Amino acid sequence: MKSLFRAFAVISAYLLVNVQATSAGSSDPEADVQALLETFHEAYGFPGATIAFIFSDGDVRSFAVGHSDVEAAIPMTPETRMLAASIGKTIWGALVLSLEADGLINRSDLISDYLRDEPWFDRVPNADDITVGHLLTHTSGLPDHVHMDGIATELIAMGRLDTFDPLDLVFFVLDEPALFEAGTAWSYTDTGYILLGLVMEAATDANVFELAAERLLLPSGLTATVPSDTTGLEGLAVGYTVADNPFGLAPRTMDSDGRLTWNPVVEWTGGGFASTSADLARWGHTLYSGAAMDMGYLHALLDGVAVHPDAPGVFYGAGVAIYQDTPRGPVYGHGGWIPGYVSSLRYYADHDLTIAFQINSDVGVADDSTDLVPALEEALARTLIGALQQ
Repeated sequence: MKSLFRAFAVISAYLLVNVQATSAGSSDPEADVQALLETFHEAYGFPGATIAFIFSDGDVRSFAVGHSDVEAAIPMTPETRMLAASIGKTIWGALVLSLEADGLINRSDLISDYLRDEPWFDRVPNADDITVGHLLTHTSGLPDHVHMDGIATELIAMGRLDTFDPLDLVFFVLDEPALFEAGTAWSYTDTGYILLGLVMEAATDANVFELAAERLLLPSGLTATVPSDTTGLEGLAVGYTVADNPFGLAPRTMDSDGRLTWNPVVEWTGGGFASTSADLARWGHTLYSGAAMDMGYLHALLDGVAVHPDAPGVFYGAGVAIYQDTPRGPVYGHGGWIPGYVSSLRYYADHDLTIAFQINSDVGVADDSTDLVPALEEALARTLIGALQQ
């Protein structure tokens, strides 16, 4: 409780000191962001973090604080990678639209067109009614295997096997009841994105990660973004989690040799990438400004469905969360959580401003016991939009 009060006190002090500068606009937004990052680091006590932002000029500004490895006292740098988790869905959504433009797939296609010959397919909930678009927008009615009882430890065990087959993730939901009829409601499901990966591979007879690199990542200059398909990811920060986490992981999720104690390959197309905040910001700027592909795709990308009647103005498109009516105008992006890491990507459309950050701890985030992520999102938006309005 004392640490919580301390956090509120530090943040309140920061906002009081800076409210005039941020509302009127600062002449030095880079210094403001670094100061803000250091304030949050002191207040919330996370190991380390990186932040990057891009104004309309397209230049990336990157910042870091704390440690990528606390025990070894290795400083966090802007070049440090972390697991981006579900932000990877923004890549898979864009890849579907890229394949659709070439006539290789269509959002209106039934997934049975691609997977009906698989011996397990008839056991998928809503198997005959799900379209590619339903998978993209989380309207398939599929359960989410990640949050099913007892699955967390099975995922960790699966990642320690010599081989990995994404079909094993689908098997968790076979014969389970559908949450609702396909297309009639919304419920977030990583399982749907695993099936989406299988559909894309069936449609192209190619590896989806190679397709993503060829069509999206390399043309967009994302040289620091790599598949998170091994325990030994170069330049990866140590991730820190809580001792009693449902995955049975030690609080430090990396061993002394710099290898993760679990294999993030089990995320597959539910996310699937390690990246830097700079690369995530670069991707968000490219994607949401309409420059990621040589075609007009923004309408399809942002053709979203309402997530819940109690959340008016919040929609989900092709791998993108859409906040349509905020005080700062439309906001597009995605969050990411995976044991030991949290990430955020936000694009403020009316201001052509992209902000990304990564933190190498999920303590207090996975269980919603801290407001760290939304508070940092809000403080960054306030600071940088204030600078633009100077």
